Amino acid sequence: MVKAVNTRSVDQELVKGPVDKAMEVLDALVQPGGPHRLGEIARRTGLTKPTVHRHLRTMAEYGFAEPAEGGSYRPGPRLLGLAAAALSDSRVLELTRPALADLRRRTGHVAFYAVRHASDAVYLEQSEPAREYRMGTRPGHRTPLHTCGVGLAMLSALPTEEVAALLDAPDLEARTPNTPADPAALRAVLARAAVCGYAVDDEYDEPDVRSVAAPVLDAEGRAVGAIGIAGLTFTLDPGSVEVFGPMVRAAARTVSAGLGARTPVLGVVDTVRGGEEA
Repeated sequence: MVKAVNTRSVDQELVKGPVDKAMEVLDALVQPGGPHRLGEIARRTGLTKPTVHRHLRTMAEYGFAEPAEGGSYRPGPRLLGLAAAALSDSRVLELTRPALADLRRRTGHVAFYAVRHASDAVYLEQSEPAREYRMGTRPGHRTPLHTCGVGLAMLSALPTEEVAALLDAPDLEARTPNTPADPAALRAVLARAAVCGYAVDDEYDEPDVRSVAAPVLDAEGRAVGAIGIAGLTFTLDPGSVEVFGPMVRAAARTVSAGLGARTPVLGVVDTVRGGEEA
């Protein structure tokens, strides 16, 4: 949720250190839809405009931000270079890119890879077919885990104590009328995902958009991310989900195998999530 500008007092801002504030500004700077104006970044972070301006000026000096037209700012060349270097050296992305391209060719839908950060799914890579409309998810986009297919897929593969902590959070956001923001509803969704090996986002994050995703596991069996596809509900209908779901699951397992993971057994659902064996 976007925060109001300048609602924090100077004393309240001092609760956070300068590094914390700089990270908030940097996170707002790289959000989709840039370049971003100073006031917009202040709204996103809840910091005062002078504080945001001071951090942006310092980032610009070091090449992490760059002034743009109309007093706005965009990510600077040094930040882009660091991001490119980190992504090019990622073993999981090296394995994921061909899997996404294959899914995009075979399904005709946008395919993407996301990882978990706290209670959010962060999209890192995307393979998108040429079409007249574009999906809302882009690299760098972040969405609450419980509202999107990739997030639900990762949740379905997390240890039970981590899942319980996330489900018991008092402020689960309902992005649409369909979002399973109730813990019992979420447990039912995760139980189905564990049985199938893939999760379905049925207009949970955006109206008229459906997605299917499966978790990517490392050699220790930990969920390091998820692969998914998304489309408008009239193109990715329930019948298509039944066809494409196993394809997404197979793609995720191919990447997992490249990371040393053993293929999981289908049908076993953790009782904490409210499921039973298939």
